[in-house]
Amino acid sequence: MKVDGGCHCGKITYEAEINPEKVSICHCTDCQTGSGSGYRTNVQTERNTFKLLTGEPRIYIKTAESGNKRAQAFCADCGTPLFSTTETNREVYGLRVGSIRQRSEIRPRSQGWYRSAQPWTQDISGLPQHPKQRPAA
Repeated sequence: MKVDGGCHCGKITYEAEINPEKVSICHCTDCQTGSGSGYRTNVQTERNTFKLLTGEPRIYIKTAESGNKRAQAFCADCGTPLFSTTETNREVYGLRVGSIRQRSEIRPRSQGWYRSAQPWTQDISGLPQHPKQRPAA
C-alpha cells in the first residue's frame, strides 16, 4: 500500500510503501514516553520504498534495552515523531502511524512489549465520547 505523510507543521513530508498487515502497537516504556501516550503504533517500510519529499528530520539516537542504538527521527520545529531506524544500517524504517495521512485505513495487527502495557489502554470503549473538544469547565 502506498502511503504519504509528514509532520504537523508540514515542513517534513514523505512517501513509502507499507504492508498494512504489519502494523503493530508497541507498549514499551520508550514508546510510551516518545509518543506521550500509552503506546505507539508503527509500520515498517523498506529503505528502497521510503522517500523524504521535503525537509530533513532531526535525529535522536536512543539506546534500547537490548543495547541496540535506534535513530529516532522527528521534526525539529513541531516535534512530530516520524520514524525510527537503526543507527548505521538504515534498511528498514518504522514509520509512526500517526504521521501517515492514510492512518484511518490501516489498523494494528499485533502488540509488542505487552508486559509494559498500561492497563487503561486495553478497553476505552466505555469512556464518555465527545465529537469535538469539550468546552472548558
